[in-house]
Amino acid sequence: MDIEIRDSSLQARLQKQLELTGSENLEALLARLLETQEEQDRWLLDNRAAIDAKIRRGLDQIERGQGIPEGQLDEGLKALKTNSQ
Repeated sequence: MDIEIRDSSLQARLQKQLELTGSENLEALLARLLETQEEQDRWLLDNRAAIDAKIRRGLDQIERGQGIPEGQLDEGLKALKTNSQ
């Protein structure tokens, strides 16, 4: 299979990834990128029920008025990040 990439910005992104990853060639880079995407897809499928449950729980909290007001969102996220470290 031959692939022609005409988009110069995509070519630049691929070249940058070649340099960052140390991939030997474009074929090796594409194989690595595809493998990474497949891992992410598997993880999402494996965790879909848990993710959906968390989203439902969050929506239920918002409906009960337990959400963080928009003006306080950044502050609330910083506090959560600090507490998790």
